[in-house]
Amino acid sequence: MFRVRKQIGCTVSEGGEEKITVAVLDTGVVEHPDLKGRIIGFRDFIEKNRKIYDDSGHGTHVCGIIGGDGSLSGGKYRGMAPTVNLAVGKVLDKKGDGTVEAMLEGIEWVIEKRQEWNIRILNISVGIGKLMNDEKEAMLKNKLENAWRKGLIVVCAAGNNGPACDTLSSIGKSKLLITVGCHDGEYFKDNARRCASYSSRGAKFETGKKPDIVAPGTEIISCNGGVSRGLGGYSNAYISKSGTSMATPIVSGAMALLLQKHPEFNNETAKRKLLYTATDLGEPWYQQGWGMVNVKRLLEG
Repeated sequence: MFRVRKQIGCTVSEGGEEKITVAVLDTGVVEHPDLKGRIIGFRDFIEKNRKIYDDSGHGTHVCGIIGGDGSLSGGKYRGMAPTVNLAVGKVLDKKGDGTVEAMLEGIEWVIEKRQEWNIRILNISVGIGKLMNDEKEAMLKNKLENAWRKGLIVVCAAGNNGPACDTLSSIGKSKLLITVGCHDGEYFKDNARRCASYSSRGAKFETGKKPDIVAPGTEIISCNGGVSRGLGGYSNAYISKSGTSMATPIVSGAMALLLQKHPEFNNETAKRKLLYTATDLGEPWYQQGWGMVNVKRLLEG
């Protein structure tokens, strides 16, 4: 995250005065010290447990990217918006698998709680499309678009099914939702396993830009769900992960910073600001969308 913040111009160490919440539907979350006191809601849609947990680690890593304060690293691995609250729904099991029904329940929960907890953003770092039929995918798309119409900023991962064109799910193709692909700019150019090499692409001859935007997603160091505490303090506090799942919370965190500064913005205004301030990487539209998220420009004005 140290590299990422520098790369996309995120020099903010604290958010604005507005206390907003980002909802995350994923594998859960652990009470990591970097997230202390800011996990204000948790619901398990898989095992129906009441205790906060993450038996995969994916969700904790995503939450750290969005809002970890970096306390165990002296700020080095601080997330994007280190003062936001988090509402986490566990919709995936320890293998990262889940059902459409669990996801639908999770989205409805977020919609129901949005005013009580001031949820402004919903992060979906989940690959969609491979394990469901067209009917269920349409149901999920409609539910997420309904969340957008209710005023939430919905940020979804493009998926890791590239590099062929037209590999986005129908959810990723939605004209409402913000779809995030992966690109690390000049970093990892000689690494065949860099995220950009498998990030899903939009259709080659579409007039609209999809994915909407890209963000770094290769070897992102963030909170580890396996963090442990011993006599000498905490160990295994951070871990490196790659994928569009990591690029997505970078954009969610950037949007959180924008709304903390401009709480009066609705989701459409915030989306336009995000896209119009992106850095053009010179890549085709179907790969980069509007370009790389640029937090410095996003927060100007």
